[in-house]
Amino acid sequence: MSRSRSRSPSEERRRGMDEAVRTARFVRNACLRFWMNGEKVSKNAIDKHTMKLRAEYKWAKKLNSTACKRRAWAAMSRFYDNCKKGVKPVGHPRLKKSVRSVEFKQSVWEPDAANKRLTQTDGFRVGDVKRKGTRNLILHRLEDIKGLWVVKRADGYCALFLVDVERLFNLEASGKATRLDVWLKAFNTDAEGNDEPNPHFYRKAQQLPKKLQRRVSRKGKGSNNRKKALAKLAVFRFKVSRQRKGHAVKLVWCAVASHDVVASEELKVRNMTRNLKLSKSIGDTSWREFRQWVKYIARVMGKIAIPVNPAYTSQIRSARHKHHIEAAAHRCADRSGQPPRFWQPARAARRQFLPPRPRADPAHQ
Repeated sequence: MSRSRSRSPSEERRRGMDEAVRTARFVRNACLRFWMNGEKVSKNAIDKHTMKLRAEYKWAKKLNSTACKRRAWAAMSRFYDNCKKGVKPVGHPRLKKSVRSVEFKQSVWEPDAANKRLTQTDGFRVGDVKRKGTRNLILHRLEDIKGLWVVKRADGYCALFLVDVERLFNLEASGKATRLDVWLKAFNTDAEGNDEPNPHFYRKAQQLPKKLQRRVSRKGKGSNNRKKALAKLAVFRFKVSRQRKGHAVKLVWCAVASHDVVASEELKVRNMTRNLKLSKSIGDTSWREFRQWVKYIARVMGKIAIPVNPAYTSQIRSARHKHHIEAAAHRCADRSGQPPRFWQPARAARRQFLPPRPRADPAHQ
């Protein structure tokens, strides 16, 4: 005798979201294959091909037509833009095995009066979803919310809203400029010699991923128990990535808000991780994300962010600061009496893009 188990509303919503993501992946790969096989395929041809797919497959018709078109043309338009700009590598579109997001416009979801719940009105039967988060959408008009991304994370689904607003920060000019250098011993060091310790989120909790990885290896390939073990391991890795992001964002906000000009090294983290002895330590930091947030927050606040070539910055030694280094070596008890070599490249590199300070006239002293 067969038994049927009724699914809860949360399971129905999750199944509907999973189906929407799988449909978006199918439409994207099908249009990308059509683009690869054709000689000259334009955006209009891609739109016609998506309409053909929606007519041929009934389950593909559940996805909104605008979501199908934007998902299919996004990778191709980025490829064309990189070719025009001369960006190398151009990023040739590839067929994806795992797509974790789907984009909706204003036509398939409706918020309630208090903006606490979202109702999705497409064919996937997601229905009414409670919205959690610190962002209050009631402060914005409904016309300003231009889009919605449903993204699948390791610990669940999240919604990203595209709001057409202008962010303004009324900050007074501080007249200061600094250079931020990143290290393994200290997360970053500014030109004044202030160090921020490296949190080492992964190394402090590295016993847990080892245990979870052993559980994954003991499960049979393709089994449901292996999928559950992989899901637990993914939740841990996602937690560590969020910790790194939060730590980097907080430091960037403080540095950019208190300075008018911020310079940071443009490191090639992918090349640096090839070092087998330092790959784990470099991967435990968030240098690349730190640099990206410096550029973004500086643009939002109206400040200046300058990328600095990291070549030979560690070997820079200025003769005019030699006596300061020797005097500071006796005061560095936390560094075992070694000179503060971390902040010296920052000061030397700051002189490369900042004008020298005006000196007082000896005649008036």
